[in-house]
Amino acid sequence: MYSGELEVQAKRKALAILQDEITKILNSSRDLSSLTASVIKGDTSDMQACLERMRNTEEEVENLRRKITREISDSGGLMANREDILRTAYLMDDVAGYINGIAFRLANMKGETLKKAGCDSDLQELVGMVVDAMFKLNEIGRALSINPLAAIELAHEVQKVEHQVDAKYRSMIIKALGEITNQKDLLLFKDAVEGIEGMVDKCQEASDSFTILALGM
Repeated sequence: MYSGELEVQAKRKALAILQDEITKILNSSRDLSSLTASVIKGDTSDMQACLERMRNTEEEVENLRRKITREISDSGGLMANREDILRTAYLMDDVAGYINGIAFRLANMKGETLKKAGCDSDLQELVGMVVDAMFKLNEIGRALSINPLAAIELAHEVQKVEHQVDAKYRSMIIKALGEITNQKDLLLFKDAVEGIEGMVDKCQEASDSFTILALGM
């Protein structure tokens, strides 16, 4: 087997693991959406189930990131774009960490506070944008091996979501400062919303990294 074929196989295997990582984070973002709904409803048992699934997913994502690192290390200098693949995997690992930090803060808030302040529907909409950003990243990952040009086009969609999140984040912070009177809940809400904004920024970084990968395919 010649070196060119070995390189293709090694890259394909690393990208397949990266795709698994992204899919798991997408599922975790959906759990975050379910958790948000449970917090607003005051459904403690469902909240705990969502948190447990997200904790497990974070561990699985970390294991997949380590697996990608091993695969790339084992390939030696054989694989082109190895640094870009590894950078993307680490960015996705960061995204998973953001999700769990956001979840922790939301789970410690009172749903009644959110409803009284009129922030419940805004929060659900913002978390929906998180799911949308992750769904688009998942589509980019799938397109990468099949149609790199499509992956580049999809990367622009993540940027659009990032702009929407920035605008929503600013309006929500201003609203919360005027409507949430409980200092603990205000702090948790502010941290959670800032976490969402930071997470989507990481998604934007990951989409840029995917663009670099696609250009090298």
